[in-house]
Formats: sequence, structure tokens, C-alpha cells
Amino acid sequence: MPHDHSHDEHPHALLPSDPALRVKALETVLTRKGLIDPEAIDVLIDQFENRVGPQHGARVVARAWSDPDFKARILNDSMPDLIEMDMTGGQGEHVVVVENTEQQHNMVVCTLCSCYPWPLLGVPPAWYKSDAYRSRAVREPRKVLAEFGVTLPEGTSVRVWDSTAEVRYLVLPMRPPDTVGLSEDDLAKWVTRNSMIGTGLPEVPA
Repeated sequence: MPHDHSHDEHPHALLPSDPALRVKALETVLTRKGLIDPEAIDVLIDQFENRVGPQHGARVVARAWSDPDFKARILNDSMPDLIEMDMTGGQGEHVVVVENTEQQHNMVVCTLCSCYPWPLLGVPPAWYKSDAYRSRAVREPRKVLAEFGVTLPEGTSVRVWDSTAEVRYLVLPMRPPDTVGLSEDDLAKWVTRNSMIGTGLPEVPA
């Protein structure tokens, strides 16, 4: 029969069905063939688990909420403080911080591709890279925000910032009034990834 093939012709049929086990099996095969270095893989995993991600951006926001001097500095030029906090590197060489106020809500998009501050926010979500978001965020930002569950007062303007390979943006959301007296660690738990893109607001921690 045309579709009768042995397992030898389809090595993938021998891989386990669980995704984690499949990844481990592929890693083992590629390591044995000398195509990858396990230590290099460990470095990459550590990078994405610990050195980049929205938890780092949340720390920046929480500190800005708590420290007026820090807030003033990063709104003027964020890079000296981000360098000192070890929150720069690939995809985060030049980050501009823009502040949400009662008068203006900021929203970030990359109309050309998916430029994004990886060290502060991690890997960009699929919707951020989609053609629909990239085009509609510029044309109809309020409608897009509403679809994310963000409804702004009529008196609040929306400014859309176009991220590029040269400049990436981090939104500093407004501090919720219910957070008075919280420590920086507790404040960081209110900061969501989307609130730092502008498509969300801070939320009560689960």
C-alpha cells in the first residue's frame, strides 16, 4: 500500500507524545550528533527563565511608583538606571519610558515587525506580532483597547508609539489608588505585561 511505511522511514513516530519528552528526545539526538551543546542550551534557558521577562519590567514600574526621583530619571533617560539594574542587552539597547496620566494613555506597537523590549517584557505575545494589531493599533486604538478590556474616559487621549529597532518603549501605567502603603515587591505584583505595553491596566494580584 502507498501509505504503508516502516517506523524507520518516519523517525518522528518513535518520539513520545508528551511535548516535554519530545523536546528532551530531540535534544538527546541532536547532542549525540554534535549539532548542539547542552551547556549552551542551559544558558539560553536561564536567559529566558530568569534574565528576561515581564517580572523585570514590573520591578521598574514598582520602583517608579515608589521613588519619585527614580521616576523622574527614567522618564528623562531610562538607560543609565536600566544599565545599573542589569536590564538591558539584546532587544533592549535603547528603551524610552512613557507615562500614563489621566490626560494621556500610551500604547505601543511595532508597525513594521515586532520590535519589543525583551529584557523588560520577555518574548512578545503572538497578538503583538499580528498584522491585525500592527495596523489597527494605529488606525483605531480606542477600539483595540476596548477589545482588550480597557475603556478610557472620553477626556483621556490615546498616543500610539511605534517601536523600532533603534527605540523601544515601556509604558509606565498609573498607580492604582488601592496600592498606598505597599512595598515595591508587593507593587510589582500589580503590574501586568499588557499594562507595560498599554493594552492593559494594573490588576489586583490573584
